[in-house]
Amino acid sequence: MLLKQGLLGAYKFTGRKGALEYIKQAGCIQFDPVDVCGKNAELTLQSRVGGFTKDMLAELLYNDRELFDYPDKQLSVIPAEYWAYFTRFRNAARQNLEKYPEIKEHIGKFREYIGEHGAVSSGDFKLEGSTSWWSGINWSAGNKLSRSVLEQMYGTGDLIVHHKKGARRYYDLAEKHIPAEVLKAPDPLPDDFEHQKWRVLRRIGAVGLLWNRPSDAWLNIWGLTSEIRKQIFGALLEENKITEVAVGKFKLYCRAEDTPIIEKVIQNPEFPPRCELIAPLDPFIWDRKLIKALFGYEYAWEIYTPPAKRKYGVYTLPLLYGEKFIGRVDSAADRKTKTLVIKNIWYEQGIELTPEIKKSVDERLAGFAAFNGCGTVDI
Repeated sequence: MLLKQGLLGAYKFTGRKGALEYIKQAGCIQFDPVDVCGKNAELTLQSRVGGFTKDMLAELLYNDRELFDYPDKQLSVIPAEYWAYFTRFRNAARQNLEKYPEIKEHIGKFREYIGEHGAVSSGDFKLEGSTSWWSGINWSAGNKLSRSVLEQMYGTGDLIVHHKKGARRYYDLAEKHIPAEVLKAPDPLPDDFEHQKWRVLRRIGAVGLLWNRPSDAWLNIWGLTSEIRKQIFGALLEENKITEVAVGKFKLYCRAEDTPIIEKVIQNPEFPPRCELIAPLDPFIWDRKLIKALFGYEYAWEIYTPPAKRKYGVYTLPLLYGEKFIGRVDSAADRKTKTLVIKNIWYEQGIELTPEIKKSVDERLAGFAAFNGCGTVDI
């Protein structure tokens, strides 16, 4: 898993090209707007892409249009080549629109305005009132009506995210930025089972190894029951698209094209240890139960946990060294003083903080500070 993820040994991915290569390998990476020490998508890339900077992701999304923002495993960053595969999502949003006439009545006017004026945010429209609605792919409870109209149009694919300023999205007409042949391309997998199978295969590839069990790795794959998942694994095995791998007492599966990585690992090569901070929604740890079973490491993202019930910190990140999770770090970037504040570091029981490990951790924290535009680390 570590080797597939590019988290072991020398960097497998480098620069903007490497960031795109990794996202294509994973199929998608999750986006979350919270920015304590980097947003989740940025944190995912900084841990395995050598020389990664935050502006690289923004350029791939909003300049090069190699990627787009859309729900996959929740809100995600997705390679542009997969646009047609999410046709059913956009169709669901169109069907649900009929339930919300208070939104529908404004769509024509919004489209006309955006066509004339370009990228807009919800603040560019003065509509009174708020609404609660479910678009089929997204929901809103009491949002401003203007924001709900824009998000509905985003759900149907009429709009895309043009750019962001902080957490605020600016939308523009999709037809201005996505080639007509891509926008009009038919759904490559109109059959529900084939679509589910495609998404399950992508999730297996994203994690590297997965089991045929209930898992957060399957989130937002519509209609994926335990029975259907079992059928999908059977079909993927029969089609030689996945391979069964025994890891201790666990029966796991990888994509068939990843078997050379398995064969390499069996030879037990040595890799120089690398220290990395892992994003809370990193594909590598999508299945927390699997991580606990294989690595003996238990992690929970406590940002939405009530303060009194938090065991660690609000934005604590797993700390990886070589082939082991050795602890967790609670940090925050103070952008006024350009200081990365380390609130606490907890090392796992049994971890001996050798000079080599301490040096590697210190270097990683210094690199993490630079990633966040900070010149100093305050521990």
